[in-house]
Amino acid sequence: MATRAKMICRHPGCGRLIEIAGYCDRHKQDATGWFRTSKGSSSARGYGGCWRLLRRQVLERDSYLCCECARVGRVSAASDVDHIVPKSQGGTDDLSNLQSLCPRCHRTKTQQESRGRVKSLGRLP
Repeated sequence: MATRAKMICRHPGCGRLIEIAGYCDRHKQDATGWFRTSKGSSSARGYGGCWRLLRRQVLERDSYLCCECARVGRVSAASDVDHIVPKSQGGTDDLSNLQSLCPRCHRTKTQQESRGRVKSLGRLP
């Protein structure tokens, strides 16, 4: 039975040979997508009962409408609450740092944040 040829680790500059396509043990944390491990439960990440109450307050304050869509003249139902300044960048759960967004706007903003290109998405005055 023929054995498979070994492959090179996908990490830039790493020349280690591995049995299965992807990353060597040293660089396995670079794997993304469906390889990624769970981040933990929402409560473990700081989104427990207090967050759910705060989330409801923000949605009610913004009349369950997307702040970003309203900024460009669209009316869209909001179901997500977003940190204007992400918690990973020092943002807080203060009401002034939270806004209601539709899933489309929330997904777009999250993708831009992960790429380091966040446009200014502030809350409506």
